[in-house]
Amino acid sequence: MGHTVPASAADFLRGLSGQRVLVTAGASGIGFAIASTLSALGARIAICDISDEAITSARTQLPGIAACKADVSVDADVDALFAMVQRELGGLDALINNAGIAGPTGGVDEISPTDWRRCIDICLTGQFLCARLGVPMLKASGGGSIVNMSSAAGRHGYAFRTPYSSAKFAVVGFTQSLAKELGPSNIRVNAILPGIVEGPRMHNVIADRAAQLGLSHEAMEERYLEKVSLRRMVSPYDVADMVAFLLSAAGASISGQSLGVDGNVETL
Repeated sequence: MGHTVPASAADFLRGLSGQRVLVTAGASGIGFAIASTLSALGARIAICDISDEAITSARTQLPGIAACKADVSVDADVDALFAMVQRELGGLDALINNAGIAGPTGGVDEISPTDWRRCIDICLTGQFLCARLGVPMLKASGGGSIVNMSSAAGRHGYAFRTPYSSAKFAVVGFTQSLAKELGPSNIRVNAILPGIVEGPRMHNVIADRAAQLGLSHEAMEERYLEKVSLRRMVSPYDVADMVAFLLSAAGASISGQSLGVDGNVETL
């Protein structure tokens, strides 16, 4: 049987309309880019975030989304989040484990155990807590997709950012393990590895490292971009486009993969 070439981008991304999708940390940054892109393609969206202000803004920009305040590292918050998803969407077809924090910048002897644990709890354990409740809902829907947010720091060691890099490496292992575990249930699991993404978080990371080295922000940013083959930052919407591809029929045979959306970060 031949393969018909889609007539348009909408045809290429068929299968997104009507999907029930949860995006964690979906009220700003990469999460909001994902939520708004999928919403524009016809998906039904639920989000969580830790910022009341960001949630209010997201609701204004995306009328009709389901939203609640939740910290993905807190069991009770995650319980309430998935109860909201069931109540508002009636089930789940895709889980986007996007929530994460930058974590501390410093030498391993300078990082406090509290800061280490907080980074691991949000960037890694939060994905487990959401998958733990999301997977039964995906199975009840007959299958679906999970997209876990890793990072270029989950492929390259990242000096002075050890908690973040450690968590993001672990997300890759979590993704590959779940892909094997859930494949027979028709659930695809992939990781996206963004690079240097435009926005406040990256601005702060660059500022912290610049202060540590005694450099200007501009000089530090240039150092970062010298390590990217395309010599530019990634837009949050570049990441959102990859999520849309993975959730669509075009991504139907992709699972267990770690996909860089990073302009080819050569090293960190």
